Amino acid sequence: MKIVVIVLLIAVVASLFSGLFFVYRDKGDSNRAVVALTVRIVLSLVVFLVLVGSYFFGLTPGGRL
Repeated sequence: MKIVVIVLLIAVVASLFSGLFFVYRDKGDSNRAVVALTVRIVLSLVVFLVLVGSYFFGLTPGGRL
């Protein structure tokens, strides 16, 4: 479970930096930054749901990763 959460958090950070890159590079010409930041929000929600689900189903005994 630790590896899944760490991989998802790395994907969130990568998406955040890609959004920053597209904001800087495109200067409002395209919507790639909006898509990258939307992906970041979805990944953050997935991390939250994975953590809540793993606690609910007992995959993290004692609430610890």
